[in-house]
Amino acid sequence: MSLSPYVPIIGMFALAAGFAVFSVAIAPFLGPRRFNKAKLAAYECGIEPSPEPIGGGRIPVKFYLTAMLFIIFDIEIIFLYPWAVSFDSLGLFGFVEMLLFIGTVFIAYAYVWRRGGLDWD
Repeated sequence: MSLSPYVPIIGMFALAAGFAVFSVAIAPFLGPRRFNKAKLAAYECGIEPSPEPIGGGRIPVKFYLTAMLFIIFDIEIIFLYPWAVSFDSLGLFGFVEMLLFIGTVFIAYAYVWRRGGLDWD
């Protein structure tokens, strides 16, 4: 078994690792050195950050619901890529299975939309 087909891949990994190490090593020497209060302050989309109350603030449940919806649709996209690559070999069976999968996710999406899970108010 010859390793020659893997030489370009190994070279690319070595190049990427070298670039990462070089970037981290050279940053302290080339980076900015004049700090002031404005540069060190936290920046939140143009709004001055307010201190949180002691014990941490309560985060609305809608933020968690939105995060879970994002994860669900992200996983759906992850399943669509391999299906699209092997679409020709799967034939009609693969097409019907993906229609059922997308239909199931759409039903969940419609349910969440109807219940108001996508409203930011």
